[in-house]
Amino acid sequence: MIAHLNGTVAGVGLDGAVIEVGGVGLRVQCTPDTLARLKPGEQALVATSLVVREDSLTLFGFANDDERNVFELLQTASGVGPRLALAMVAVHSPDALRRAVAAEDVRALTMVPGIGNKVAQRIILELKDRLGAPSDPGPGLGAAPSRRAAPSWRDQVMTGLVNLGWSARDADAAVAAVEAEATDGQAPDVATALRAALRKLSKS
Repeated sequence: MIAHLNGTVAGVGLDGAVIEVGGVGLRVQCTPDTLARLKPGEQALVATSLVVREDSLTLFGFANDDERNVFELLQTASGVGPRLALAMVAVHSPDALRRAVAAEDVRALTMVPGIGNKVAQRIILELKDRLGAPSDPGPGLGAAPSRRAAPSWRDQVMTGLVNLGWSARDADAAVAAVEAEATDGQAPDVATALRAALRKLSKS
């Protein structure tokens, strides 16, 4: 297993980055928060998880070991693959996921594009005693445990859509449509914007 990469950032794209280690450029798919920390030409340490398939080897990159460990644990739940697990870590922090699962907060889990009530309930059933306790108390149960929109809600929604299999062109058009409908110039919540963009793509 490749546990981390420590090298120079050769490039940053919409859904991933290339990190050069020992003269070899390794592509990693990352969450928006992780991508925001990577600057071309600078040194970076990225926690990674290697997903092996019959026809591919894919590296996923994370800001820290906790994100990587939660990403891997999420995939042990029925119906959760690496792309869905990445979307969950992109929308919710590890501790927010722990709080949502411990509180059986289906609504919080279904904020992630691709997760419906049945999948959310399955995740709660299978992972409730395995994710562990959050390291901080966090917000109350009434608050949505979503990440802040950094570097921008637009970048996060674009990345989420591309990670879910949509083309960059289609994702950009959907985000532009959501942005046009935003009221009073206020930046929408990332999870809400993701869901709105997915609804527009499903109708196209």
